Amino acid sequence: MTPFEYIRAGSCDEALAAAGAPGSAFIAGGTNLLDLMKHEVMTPARLVDISRLDLAGIAPTDAGTGAGTGAGTGAGLRIGALVPNSELAADPLVRRRWPLLSRALLAGASGQLRNKATTGGNLLQRTRCYYFYDTAMPCNKRQPGSGCAAREGFNRIHAILGASDACIATHPSDMAVALRALSAEVELLAPGGGRRQVPLAGFYRLPGETPQIETVLEPGEMIAAVLLPPPEGDRQIYRKVRDRASYAFALVSVAACLRMEAGRIAAAALAFGGLAPMPWRSAKVEAALIGEAPSPALFDHAADLLLAEARGQGHNDFKIPLARRTLAAVLAEACSEEMPA
Repeated sequence: MTPFEYIRAGSCDEALAAAGAPGSAFIAGGTNLLDLMKHEVMTPARLVDISRLDLAGIAPTDAGTGAGTGAGTGAGLRIGALVPNSELAADPLVRRRWPLLSRALLAGASGQLRNKATTGGNLLQRTRCYYFYDTAMPCNKRQPGSGCAAREGFNRIHAILGASDACIATHPSDMAVALRALSAEVELLAPGGGRRQVPLAGFYRLPGETPQIETVLEPGEMIAAVLLPPPEGDRQIYRKVRDRASYAFALVSVAACLRMEAGRIAAAALAFGGLAPMPWRSAKVEAALIGEAPSPALFDHAADLLLAEARGQGHNDFKIPLARRTLAAVLAEACSEEMPA
């Protein structure tokens, strides 16, 4: 591991000031960053420890404001960046009103990792591409301009949507897929007291020609919280298809939040994991479902829209029919009469 300077921040202002120096990185739980440092995939010159900052609360918010203490059915939720994944998954309000988020968190990693992993860190975890972790192999995400070994290599876990010639890696987070379906926003703090909110839809960047730039975070910015609006639907499902029953990343995952009225789909929010460099959501798919009565033909049409531009890389061609079947199964379950309302 490359030597580094360690600073324990006592406040957000102190953390932001310390992280302004070139080569700095924030660390909280460290469940991903420490692995990357051990492999020398990332070699920060300075670690700014934010684990003791006051960013760990879970609280209802007044609907549409991102602030306040309203706890009614119209309230949203503010989740501090340092809330452990295990605490967020077990929170009674999350389990009651946003069960999709709880289920996605419990589908990820192990109990021990969930105890340490934080909300902000989960959003910022790096891809699990084999070639990204192997510093002997070319990787445009790790070393821009060196090439993408995965394109001609073993690419079974890689993207079929949103990839580019420069990078075909996928985003590994289960939590981020659920948050995408729940229309979350990310609250960011900047040096000098700046604060902004970014929809999760615009937080991640597609690789294009610059796969090393994964988010819209500016240098020195820090995630302070995740904001959830009131849920769009009461039928919430997270289904993760993986190689083994636990501690494996998604080959395909689907997060669904639906509402039914008079036998028709009145609202639909769907996000997909394991398919793209970011949690994937398609407005065309959702628009095709809303107002329609559920049927196998409708679900097949939704899959056609989702996968119209899907492109396999050889070893991962199977993801295209797998995504189709998984989407159909999730929609059938979410629209069924047996699904609790």
